[in-house]
Amino acid sequence: MKDILQTIILNLVENKEEVQVNENINEDIVTFEVKVSKEDMGKVIGKQGRIAKAIRTVMKSVAAKENKKVSVDFIEN
Repeated sequence: MKDILQTIILNLVENKEEVQVNENINEDIVTFEVKVSKEDMGKVIGKQGRIAKAIRTVMKSVAAKENKKVSVDFIEN
């Protein structure tokens, strides 16, 4: 799952070296913390949060195949 999220984020941002994806696993819940630079935060979130919502939707469908729950948090670097 982490690879899929990382691929999506890296294709959206310009400062690829500042991208960090941290994964925290608690039983059936997986939490991803995505850190990007200030300049790229708008690209990752999108207008009215549409891109962030789409990323979360994709990750929820991937997690559903593995019978897990997932949350994605975006953090400025």
